[in-house]
Amino acid sequence: MEKLHGMLDICIRHQTVLGYSLVSLLTVASEHIFSSVLFRCPCSSWNLLYGSVFLLVPALILFLLGFVVNARTWHLLTGICPRRKGCRSDPKETCTRCCPVLSQVTARAAVAPLTWVAVALFRASFYECAASGSSPLKNLVCSEKGGEACQELLFQIPCNEKLSEKIPGELLRLQAQSQLLGWLVITVTVTGYLIATCVSHCRSPVSYLQLKFWKIYQQKEWELFETKAKEHATRLAEINTNAFFEGTNQEQFVTPSNEDWWKISSLYTFSSQEQYYSTLHKYVKTNRGNSVRPREGDQNPSGLEFVDETNESELGF
Repeated sequence: MEKLHGMLDICIRHQTVLGYSLVSLLTVASEHIFSSVLFRCPCSSWNLLYGSVFLLVPALILFLLGFVVNARTWHLLTGICPRRKGCRSDPKETCTRCCPVLSQVTARAAVAPLTWVAVALFRASFYECAASGSSPLKNLVCSEKGGEACQELLFQIPCNEKLSEKIPGELLRLQAQSQLLGWLVITVTVTGYLIATCVSHCRSPVSYLQLKFWKIYQQKEWELFETKAKEHATRLAEINTNAFFEGTNQEQFVTPSNEDWWKISSLYTFSSQEQYYSTLHKYVKTNRGNSVRPREGDQNPSGLEFVDETNESELGF
């Protein structure tokens, strides 16, 4: 039993990494199914379009799905128009508050599509098909071999390996180009992630140990909030149901107002003058949110992006 608890603790501590790993494995499996079962290069003038669609369109769909399953997307968008008078607000203020969140959501949404593109390039079948119908390859190979006949041979390269005798080395050249591009995608992605992580930690307004404490607080606050919310909703439902079926007078039951819910649902902003660990913490400490609105100088510094994301496990990673 202790070992099971230990494994659960490890999973909870590393749930983000495990989530990304699961997404990557599912993406690799999906790419294998697509390339093995569905993909059939037409070996005609449609090669470029067909290969490009299989390489890029699934990546675009995965990118959009990354926004859909991320709870921070809906945290940011829910009710934004009514609260901002029909979506009309100061563009500078909106960008200052929303752009950091959007950049973090975008980075997370990019994991699956980048995995798809990298794996597809290593497998090379999509790239071979698309490149065999491209004008640059035609101009490079067919400049001295006769236009139309040579181009028809190029179209057939993904379907007939024996053509390598007539156009020596082209199939291997396309496979090598595809795999090099795959390594380039991985290198750029890892380098970008490393730079972003270093910058985020360097610009953190709090120390390393306080940051660890802050993350623990956020996790516990959300767990308790979710438990209390379920208890509160259950009790309110019982009161209303009993009042309806039994015809009794409804007993007094205090529940937060709409304005209270708006206040604790706003995005967290950090202030160097006050030490609040969440929007809920700030709401409680400032006379039920009388000064929850961000003031001049409040910001969303990198390194504190976890503050609004403790409830992301509901919808995604």
